[in-house]
Amino acid sequence: MIKVGVLTSSRADYGIYKPLLEALQKDDDFQLSIIAFGTHLSHFHGYTIREITGDGFEVEYTINSLLLHDDANSIATASALTSLKFADFWKEHGSEFNIVFCLGDRYEMFGAVNAGIPFNIRFAHIHGGETTLGAIDNVYRHCLTLASSFHFVSTDHYAKRVEQILGTAENILVTGSLSLQNLDNIRLLSVEEFYEKWEIDLSVPSILVTVHPETVDISSNEANLKEVVKAIEALIGQSYQIIITMPNSDTMGSVFRNGFSRLKASFPQQVHLVENFGTRSYFSCMKHVDFLLGNTSSGIIEAASLHKYLVNLGNRQQGRFAGENVIHCPFDAQKIVEEASRIARLGNYEGQNPYYKAGAVVSIVDFLKNRLLQGKL
Repeated sequence: MIKVGVLTSSRADYGIYKPLLEALQKDDDFQLSIIAFGTHLSHFHGYTIREITGDGFEVEYTINSLLLHDDANSIATASALTSLKFADFWKEHGSEFNIVFCLGDRYEMFGAVNAGIPFNIRFAHIHGGETTLGAIDNVYRHCLTLASSFHFVSTDHYAKRVEQILGTAENILVTGSLSLQNLDNIRLLSVEEFYEKWEIDLSVPSILVTVHPETVDISSNEANLKEVVKAIEALIGQSYQIIITMPNSDTMGSVFRNGFSRLKASFPQQVHLVENFGTRSYFSCMKHVDFLLGNTSSGIIEAASLHKYLVNLGNRQQGRFAGENVIHCPFDAQKIVEEASRIARLGNYEGQNPYYKAGAVVSIVDFLKNRLLQGKL
């Protein structure tokens, strides 16, 4: 029996983990233990732990360490507080786990893993090797790679990057993006079902917007917000409905939260703000809108599989490999509107998704069994 811990700190990583969690829960060779922290426990961010339990998973441990403010000092303090609380957690429970999954690049995830290093916790990192030069997450991601024993990466390019960081190719497996297996497994909502659930009519021209702050150049966020709002106002003038998913808990995230709330007040019928769609509704929305606008990794990774173009804004995702559905654009209202108009003429994206590889979950499960059950580690 392999005791597997899974660290999940937000709606974003849970949505990626989900097919793996389902497989581990069903497999008698594994004992699954979910460790929830970060925004999962924040009512301000939608209390998304309810999504986990609503999907039939038990959350064995919860660790609350998030601060409500989002200035640089608060982010640094939240990361340190997460490490402090996880130091006690690993001291008490660390020896119980054969392996603990961590994912991505968040400061909360870094705090949890950082505390586990002195306890020699064996971590398995998902989505290592990627580059996002416009976000401080880039630093945290590579730290998670260095702290981990197993590495499940999305492309061959990222496998080589992890090998460069570690100095070895051992225990690196290219799986494709795990989140794309969700699209293979779940039935997405129809336009009618989506309206019944959210009272948002996706039969009209719609744009899905997700904009996170730039956390390297934090001084640019106020100006970036103004350009985005100006562009959205112009797109509303072209009869688009705007569906905005609110930003994560990032440095200066409140700049966009407050700005989008003011935009909603000015255009109450045309703008919809959603704190947390959940995996199924989020991908359903993505499927039915005309295109995406923002700087979120889901536009880079998942949108191509749903045949959608993304107008990717600014530098947050700079350096991340992108498919031909991604149109890079600065935070400039006129250029955003121009690119949106060009995408509208193109229609649906019909190319390939470079992040897709069949059988991601099976590959991970077999890899773990081969290494852990057969005593190769």
